[in-house]
Amino acid sequence: MASRLHLLAVGPTPGADGEPTPNPGACSKAAASGEREGEAQRAEPRRRREVTDLGGGSEVVHVPRFVAREKAWEWFDYLDKTIPWTRLPILVFGRWAPQPRDTCYVADAGLTDLKYSGHQPPAHSWDEFPVLKDILKAVHEALPGSYFNSLLLNRYKNGSDHVSWHADDEPLYGPTPEIASVTFGCERDFLLRKKPTKAQGASGSGEAARKRLKVAAPQQQHSFLLKHGSLLVMRGYTQRDWQHSVPKRAKATSPRINLTFRHVLT
Repeated sequence: MASRLHLLAVGPTPGADGEPTPNPGACSKAAASGEREGEAQRAEPRRRREVTDLGGGSEVVHVPRFVAREKAWEWFDYLDKTIPWTRLPILVFGRWAPQPRDTCYVADAGLTDLKYSGHQPPAHSWDEFPVLKDILKAVHEALPGSYFNSLLLNRYKNGSDHVSWHADDEPLYGPTPEIASVTFGCERDFLLRKKPTKAQGASGSGEAARKRLKVAAPQQQHSFLLKHGSLLVMRGYTQRDWQHSVPKRAKATSPRINLTFRHVLT
Protein backbone atom coordinates (compact mmCIF):
# COMPACT_ATOMS: atom_id res chain seq x y z
CA MET A 1 0.00 0.00 0.00
CA ALA A 2 1.22 3.50 -0.82
CA SER A 3 1.89 5.80 2.10
CA ARG A 4 1.01 9.48 2.38
CA LEU A 5 3.22 11.81 4.39
CA HIS A 6 2.20 15.29 5.52
CA LEU A 7 5.00 17.85 5.55
CA LEU A 8 5.22 21.58 6.19
CA ALA A 9 7.26 23.71 3.81
CA VAL A 10 9.17 26.66 5.15
CA GLY A 11 7.97 29.34 2.71
CA PRO A 12 4.63 31.15 2.57
CA THR A 13 2.14 30.66 -0.24
CA PRO A 14 2.73 33.01 -3.23
CA GLY A 15 0.51 36.05 -2.74
CA ALA A 16 -0.63 34.72 0.66
CA ASP A 17 -3.17 36.93 2.34
CA GLY A 18 -4.50 34.64 5.04
CA GLU A 19 -7.47 33.37 3.04
CA PRO A 20 -9.71 30.70 4.61
CA THR A 21 -9.60 27.08 3.57
CA PRO A 22 -11.55 26.79 0.27
CA ASN A 23 -14.98 25.19 0.07
CA PRO A 24 -14.71 21.78 -1.66
CA GLY A 25 -17.54 22.77 -3.99
CA ALA A 26 -16.21 26.19 -4.97
CA CYS A 27 -15.82 26.60 -8.73
CA SER A 28 -16.25 30.34 -9.16
CA LYS A 29 -15.23 33.71 -7.78
CA ALA A 30 -18.70 34.21 -6.35
CA ALA A 31 -18.41 31.06 -4.28
CA ALA A 32 -14.90 32.01 -3.21
CA SER A 33 -15.92 35.48 -2.09
CA GLY A 34 -18.66 34.02 0.09
CA GLU A 35 -16.07 32.01 1.99
CA ARG A 36 -14.34 35.19 3.10
CA GLU A 37 -17.38 36.72 4.83
CA GLY A 38 -16.94 36.76 8.58
CA GLU A 39 -13.39 35.34 8.37
CA ALA A 40 -10.71 37.14 10.38
CA GLN A 41 -7.39 37.77 8.70
CA ARG A 42 -4.75 35.30 9.80
CA ALA A 43 -0.98 34.96 9.49
CA GLU A 44 0.47 33.89 6.16
CA PRO A 45 -0.18 30.16 5.68
CA ARG A 46 2.61 27.70 5.14
CA ARG A 47 2.39 25.24 2.27
CA ARG A 48 1.27 21.78 3.36
CA ARG A 49 2.68 19.01 1.19
CA GLU A 50 1.12 15.58 0.83
CA VAL A 51 3.59 13.04 -0.57
CA THR A 52 2.21 9.80 -1.98
CA ASP A 53 4.70 6.98 -2.56
CA LEU A 54 3.28 4.94 -5.45
CA GLY A 55 6.03 2.33 -5.15
CA GLY A 56 8.61 1.29 -7.72
CA GLY A 57 10.29 4.68 -7.71
CA SER A 58 7.12 6.66 -8.50
CA GLU A 59 5.95 9.57 -6.35
CA VAL A 60 3.27 12.26 -6.32
CA VAL A 61 3.53 15.52 -4.36
CA HIS A 62 0.31 17.48 -3.74
CA VAL A 63 0.29 21.05 -2.40
CA PRO A 64 -3.40 21.99 -1.96
CA ARG A 65 -2.71 25.69 -1.27
CA PHE A 66 0.23 26.51 -3.49
CA VAL A 67 -1.05 29.96 -4.57
CA ALA A 68 -3.12 32.29 -2.38
CA ARG A 69 -6.73 32.51 -3.52
CA GLU A 70 -6.83 36.14 -4.67
CA LYS A 71 -3.50 35.88 -6.51
CA ALA A 72 -4.72 32.67 -8.14
CA TRP A 73 -7.87 34.44 -9.41
CA GLU A 74 -5.72 37.28 -10.71
CA TRP A 75 -3.62 34.79 -12.67
CA PHE A 76 -6.72 32.89 -13.82
CA ASP A 77 -8.24 36.07 -15.31
CA TYR A 78 -5.00 36.90 -17.11
CA LEU A 79 -4.65 33.41 -18.58
CA ASP A 80 -8.31 33.13 -19.57
CA LYS A 81 -8.27 36.43 -21.47
CA THR A 82 -4.70 36.62 -22.79
CA ILE A 83 -3.61 33.13 -23.83
CA PRO A 84 -4.30 32.36 -27.55
CA TRP A 85 -6.34 29.22 -26.84
CA THR A 86 -6.94 26.74 -29.67
CA ARG A 87 -9.00 23.56 -29.97
CA LEU A 88 -7.50 21.62 -32.85
CA PRO A 89 -8.35 18.06 -33.97
CA ILE A 90 -6.29 15.14 -32.66
CA LEU A 91 -5.93 11.54 -33.82
CA VAL A 92 -7.78 9.11 -31.52
CA PHE A 93 -7.81 5.38 -32.41
CA GLY A 94 -7.18 6.16 -36.06
CA ARG A 95 -9.86 8.85 -36.36
CA TRP A 96 -9.67 12.64 -36.16
CA ALA A 97 -11.75 14.25 -33.44
CA PRO A 98 -11.91 17.66 -31.73
CA GLN A 99 -9.62 17.86 -28.72
CA PRO A 100 -11.93 18.01 -25.66
CA ARG A 101 -10.19 21.07 -24.16
CA ASP A 102 -8.41 24.25 -25.27
CA THR A 103 -4.61 24.25 -25.34
CA CYS A 104 -1.54 26.42 -25.81
CA TYR A 105 2.16 25.50 -25.77
CA VAL A 106 5.03 27.64 -24.46
CA ALA A 107 8.70 26.62 -24.51
CA ASP A 108 12.30 27.79 -24.61
CA ALA A 109 13.68 28.40 -28.09
CA GLY A 110 15.47 25.55 -29.85
CA LEU A 111 13.80 22.64 -28.02
CA THR A 112 12.57 19.46 -29.68
CA ASP A 113 9.03 19.94 -31.03
CA LEU A 114 6.18 18.51 -28.97
CA LYS A 115 4.03 16.00 -30.86
CA TYR A 116 1.08 14.01 -29.54
CA SER A 117 -1.99 12.35 -31.07
CA GLY A 118 -0.99 13.52 -34.55
CA HIS A 119 -0.81 17.13 -33.35
CA GLN A 120 2.22 19.43 -33.21
CA PRO A 121 1.33 22.65 -31.40
CA PRO A 122 3.33 25.78 -32.25
CA ALA A 123 5.63 26.90 -29.45
CA HIS A 124 5.08 30.39 -28.06
CA SER A 125 7.80 32.35 -26.24
CA TRP A 126 7.73 32.98 -22.49
CA ASP A 127 8.25 36.67 -23.26
CA GLU A 128 4.80 36.85 -24.87
CA PHE A 129 3.16 36.17 -21.50
CA PRO A 130 5.09 37.70 -18.56
CA VAL A 131 2.74 36.22 -15.95
CA LEU A 132 3.78 32.72 -17.02
CA LYS A 133 7.35 33.58 -16.05
CA ASP A 134 6.09 34.66 -12.61
CA ILE A 135 4.26 31.35 -12.16
CA LEU A 136 7.29 29.41 -13.38
CA LYS A 137 9.45 31.24 -10.83
CA ALA A 138 7.03 30.32 -8.04
CA VAL A 139 7.12 26.66 -9.11
CA HIS A 140 10.92 26.61 -9.21
CA GLU A 141 11.08 28.17 -5.74
CA ALA A 142 8.71 25.52 -4.39
CA LEU A 143 10.69 22.68 -5.99
CA PRO A 144 14.42 23.30 -5.36
CA GLY A 145 16.59 21.44 -7.83
CA SER A 146 13.86 21.17 -10.44
CA TYR A 147 14.09 22.90 -13.82
CA PHE A 148 11.28 23.30 -16.35
CA ASN A 149 11.68 24.73 -19.85
CA SER A 150 8.29 24.01 -21.43
CA LEU A 151 4.64 24.43 -20.54
CA LEU A 152 1.43 22.94 -21.89
CA LEU A 153 -1.64 24.95 -20.89
CA ASN A 154 -5.11 23.38 -20.87
CA ARG A 155 -8.47 25.08 -20.42
CA TYR A 156 -11.49 22.96 -19.50
CA LYS A 157 -14.56 25.12 -20.21
CA ASN A 158 -16.94 22.86 -18.26
CA GLY A 159 -17.38 19.32 -16.99
CA SER A 160 -17.66 17.91 -20.52
CA ASP A 161 -14.08 18.90 -21.29
CA HIS A 162 -11.66 16.24 -20.13
CA VAL A 163 -8.47 14.31 -20.82
CA SER A 164 -8.56 10.53 -21.24
CA TRP A 165 -6.20 7.98 -19.69
CA HIS A 166 -2.64 8.51 -20.90
CA ALA A 167 0.99 8.85 -19.80
CA ASP A 168 3.37 11.67 -20.69
CA ASP A 169 6.07 9.21 -21.69
CA GLU A 170 7.31 10.88 -24.86
CA PRO A 171 11.08 10.36 -25.40
CA LEU A 172 11.78 14.11 -25.37
CA TYR A 173 11.12 14.12 -21.58
CA GLY A 174 13.52 11.29 -20.73
CA PRO A 175 12.90 8.12 -18.66
CA THR A 176 12.00 9.83 -15.36
CA PRO A 177 10.30 13.13 -16.18
CA GLU A 178 9.10 15.49 -13.47
CA ILE A 179 5.79 17.20 -14.30
CA ALA A 180 4.44 20.06 -12.19
CA SER A 181 0.74 20.83 -12.60
CA VAL A 182 -0.87 24.06 -11.33
CA THR A 183 -4.66 24.45 -11.26
CA PHE A 184 -6.73 27.64 -11.46
CA GLY A 185 -10.51 27.91 -11.39
CA CYS A 186 -12.97 25.07 -10.97
CA GLU A 187 -11.69 22.09 -9.00
CA ARG A 188 -11.53 18.77 -10.86
CA ASP A 189 -10.69 15.17 -10.02
CA PHE A 190 -7.25 13.94 -11.12
CA LEU A 191 -6.98 10.14 -11.33
CA LEU A 192 -3.97 7.83 -11.46
CA ARG A 193 -4.06 4.14 -12.33
CA LYS A 194 -1.31 1.56 -12.66
CA LYS A 195 -0.51 0.51 -16.20
CA PRO A 196 -1.37 -3.13 -16.98
CA THR A 197 1.65 -5.39 -16.70
CA LYS A 198 2.84 -7.49 -19.64
CA ALA A 199 1.40 -10.55 -17.93
CA GLN A 200 -2.00 -8.91 -17.64
CA GLY A 201 -1.86 -7.76 -21.23
CA ALA A 202 -1.06 -11.29 -22.38
CA SER A 203 -3.83 -12.90 -20.32
CA GLY A 204 -6.39 -12.54 -23.06
CA SER A 205 -8.27 -10.02 -25.13
CA GLY A 206 -11.75 -8.68 -25.56
CA GLU A 207 -14.43 -8.19 -22.92
CA ALA A 208 -13.20 -10.94 -20.58
CA ALA A 209 -9.71 -9.39 -20.37
CA ARG A 210 -11.13 -5.93 -19.75
CA LYS A 211 -13.25 -7.29 -16.89
CA ARG A 212 -10.22 -8.94 -15.30
CA LEU A 213 -8.31 -5.65 -15.40
CA LYS A 214 -11.31 -3.79 -14.00
CA VAL A 215 -11.52 -6.15 -11.03
CA ALA A 216 -7.87 -5.49 -10.15
CA ALA A 217 -8.14 -1.73 -10.71
CA PRO A 218 -9.47 -0.52 -7.31
CA GLN A 219 -6.21 -1.43 -5.52
CA GLN A 220 -4.17 0.29 -8.24
CA GLN A 221 -5.83 3.72 -8.38
CA HIS A 222 -5.38 7.06 -6.64
CA SER A 223 -7.58 10.15 -6.77
CA PHE A 224 -6.66 13.78 -6.05
CA LEU A 225 -9.05 16.73 -5.90
CA LEU A 226 -7.16 19.57 -7.56
CA LYS A 227 -8.50 22.85 -6.20
CA HIS A 228 -8.02 26.44 -7.26
CA GLY A 229 -4.39 27.43 -6.63
CA SER A 230 -3.12 23.89 -6.03
CA LEU A 231 0.07 22.21 -7.23
CA LEU A 232 0.55 18.52 -8.06
CA VAL A 233 3.92 17.03 -9.06
CA MET A 234 4.55 13.60 -10.64
CA ARG A 235 8.07 12.26 -10.22
CA GLY A 236 10.29 9.26 -10.84
CA TYR A 237 8.81 6.45 -12.94
CA THR A 238 5.23 7.72 -12.72
CA GLN A 239 4.96 8.16 -16.50
CA ARG A 240 6.50 4.75 -17.19
CA ASP A 241 4.33 2.80 -14.75
CA TRP A 242 1.13 4.85 -14.37
CA GLN A 243 -1.53 6.60 -16.41
CA HIS A 244 -3.53 9.68 -15.43
CA SER A 245 -6.76 11.38 -16.50
CA VAL A 246 -9.16 14.24 -15.77
CA PRO A 247 -12.60 12.64 -16.28
CA LYS A 248 -15.85 14.32 -17.22
CA ARG A 249 -17.80 15.73 -14.29
CA ALA A 250 -21.38 17.01 -14.68
CA LYS A 251 -21.09 19.20 -11.56
CA ALA A 252 -18.10 21.12 -12.97
CA THR A 253 -19.97 24.05 -14.48
CA SER A 254 -17.22 26.67 -14.81
CA PRO A 255 -13.76 26.78 -16.42
CA ARG A 256 -10.57 25.26 -15.09
CA ILE A 257 -7.13 26.28 -16.36
CA ASN A 258 -4.27 23.86 -15.84
CA LEU A 259 -0.57 24.55 -16.38
CA THR A 260 1.74 21.53 -16.78
CA PHE A 261 5.43 22.42 -16.55
CA ARG A 262 7.92 19.93 -18.02
CA HIS A 263 11.60 19.64 -18.87
CA VAL A 264 12.48 18.83 -22.48
CA LEU A 265 15.88 17.18 -22.81
CA THR A 266 18.46 19.16 -24.78
